Amino acid sequence: MKKTILIAALLFGVLYANAQTECGFKYGANEDDSVKCRLEITQFNLQFKAQNYAEAYNSWQYLVNHCPCSWSGLFANAPKMLESFISTEKDSARREVLIDSLLWVYDNYAKYHPNYYTQGRGIGFKAYYTMKYRANSDYEKAFDWFITSVEMEKEETQPIIWNYYFLTATQMAIVKQDTNLVIEAYERANEYIDDAIVNAYERFEYDVAQFDTLEKTLKDVNRMDYDKEVAKLAQDTTRQKALIKDYNKTLVWIENKFIPYAPCEVLERVYTKKVADNRDNIPVLQKIILTMNKGNCQDSPIFREALSIVHKNQPSSKTAEMMGNLCLKNKEYDQAIVYLNESIALSTTNERKAKPYFLIASIHLIKGNLSEARANAYNVLKINPNDGQAYILIGDCYMSSAGRCNSDDPKVINGAVYWAAADKYNKAAAVDPSVASVAASRRASLPGVPFEEVFKKGYDKGQTYHVGCWINENTTIR
Repeated sequence: MKKTILIAALLFGVLYANAQTECGFKYGANEDDSVKCRLEITQFNLQFKAQNYAEAYNSWQYLVNHCPCSWSGLFANAPKMLESFISTEKDSARREVLIDSLLWVYDNYAKYHPNYYTQGRGIGFKAYYTMKYRANSDYEKAFDWFITSVEMEKEETQPIIWNYYFLTATQMAIVKQDTNLVIEAYERANEYIDDAIVNAYERFEYDVAQFDTLEKTLKDVNRMDYDKEVAKLAQDTTRQKALIKDYNKTLVWIENKFIPYAPCEVLERVYTKKVADNRDNIPVLQKIILTMNKGNCQDSPIFREALSIVHKNQPSSKTAEMMGNLCLKNKEYDQAIVYLNESIALSTTNERKAKPYFLIASIHLIKGNLSEARANAYNVLKINPNDGQAYILIGDCYMSSAGRCNSDDPKVINGAVYWAAADKYNKAAAVDPSVASVAASRRASLPGVPFEEVFKKGYDKGQTYHVGCWINENTTIR
C-alpha cells in the first residue's frame, strides 16, 4: 500500500493542477462530489488520528484535487503526514516529490483558507522547510522567502521563522562575505519581535482587566456565561504569556548570535553613511537606534544623532527611555527624569513602564530623595511584585537613612533602619532568586545594632519595632 501511495505522490504535480484554481464550491462541483468529499474527510480523519498515514494519504490526495476549500485541517494536518513519509523514504526522486508536496501546502493554505492562514506565514514556513530539507541547494531562495515573509508578517512572524531566518542570514553572510545581511536581519528582528512582545502584553493586560469586568457584571447574573468567558480569558492569557516567553527567548538567542558580527565599530562604520543619507527617513533611523542600543553603542555620536532625530520627529516610550538613559550617563539627572516620565506617559502597557520607574527611583536615590526613590520602586512592584531589584533599591534607601533617622529620643533605637533594610533584602531574595547573591551581600554589609543599646531602651530580640522617621514601617528586633 505504501508503495502505491508514494507512486501517487510522484504524480502529484499533475493531479493537484485542478486544486490550484480558486474554489467556486466547498464540497465539490455537484451533489455527488459533495457526498464523496465529506466521506473522504471522515476517512482522512480516522486514518490520520490512528497515524495510518499511508491510508490517510489516499483521501488527502482526493480532497486537494476535488475540494481543497472543504476543510482547513486538510492543510493543517498535511505537514505531519508528509514529513513522516519524507523521514522514511529511501528513493531520492520520490523524496523530492514529497518535499514538493509539503511546500505546495504552504503555497496554497492561505489561498484556500485565508481565515486560518496568511500568505506571509505560508511563505515563511515554505522557507523553513526548504532550509530543513534543501539547505545545500536552495538556501538563497529560502533566504529571499524569509525576508518576504518577515516583511509581510512583521510582528506576527512566528518565533521559529525568526530563528531560521537569522540562522540563514548568518550562513548567507559567510557565503556572500557581507555582514550587512546579518545586520539587516537583526534590525528586522529587533523591531518586529519587540512589537510582538508589546502586542502580547497589551492583549494579556486587557484580558486581565476583563476578569474584573466579568466579576462585576456576570458572576451573580449568569454563572454559565461567566464560567465560559472566564475559561476563554484564562486560555488566552496563558497563550499570551507563552508567546511572550517564546519571543523573549528568540530575541535573546538572536542577540547572542549577532554579537560576533557587529561590534560597535562595525555598526558605526555601516551606519555613518546610512544616517547621513536617511536623516528624513524615520523608519530607517528607528532600526538603526534599536540595533545600536541593543549593541550597547549608546556612546556613539551616530547613535545619539539618529536618536535625537527620531525622538524629535516621532517620540515613543522607547526613544524617551533611551534619551533618559543618555542624560543619566551624563549625570543630567533632572532632564533624565523628564524623559523617563515621558516614556511612562507614552507606554501602552504597564510592563513597559517598569524600567523607567526603576531608573527614576535610582536617580532619586543618587540625589538623596529617598521617599521619592521608594515611591517609584513601589510603582515597579505594582507592575511586577517579583522584581527583586526594586526591593534591593528600597533596602538601599533604608540603609542610607541612618544619619537622618537617628534621634536622641530615648525610645528610638538608632540603627533600626538597618533591620528595615535587611527586611527588604530578604524579600528581594525570596521573590527573585536571580538577585539572591546581591541581596545577601547587601545584607551582610549592614552594620549591627549593639544589643546593649536595644536592652537599655527597654526592648528585646524578636519584638516588633516600628521604624519611624520617613520610613514608617514595622520590623523585628535582631
